[in-house]
Amino acid sequence: MTGSKTPVCGDDVIEQTLQAISFNAEGLVPAIAQQHDSGEILMMAWMNAEAIRETLNSARVCYWSRSRAKLWRKGETSGQVQSLIGFRWDCDADTVLILVDQHGVACHTGRRNCFYNAITDGQINIIADPEIDPGKLYT
Repeated sequence: MTGSKTPVCGDDVIEQTLQAISFNAEGLVPAIAQQHDSGEILMMAWMNAEAIRETLNSARVCYWSRSRAKLWRKGETSGQVQSLIGFRWDCDADTVLILVDQHGVACHTGRRNCFYNAITDGQINIIADPEIDPGKLYT
């Protein structure tokens, strides 16, 4: 699977995948984005059936924005695109794991990933600084 416009799989496999996934009452499933080669966990977002269909058809990761109530194609405003490398779901079929090739930073704060808050030495600390000014991501 690559970041090209070539579908990852056929419509029949996409529909079988959608049938296999357990969406919540709002029609959403949590999606964890992981960098395919390093294993770094980048972010968590939500997907609905349309976002999964778009992701598997385009090989470019698409999520559902709950705040905007619309599809959110990762990188459409920031340029920080996620190319799809692999698509998996867990044993309960209630969480998906998206293996990606992250181009740029994944977090809207300008950090490589969204998991920069940590408890270290018994204290809450920020363990990663922004790599890009967030104001420059969305101009």
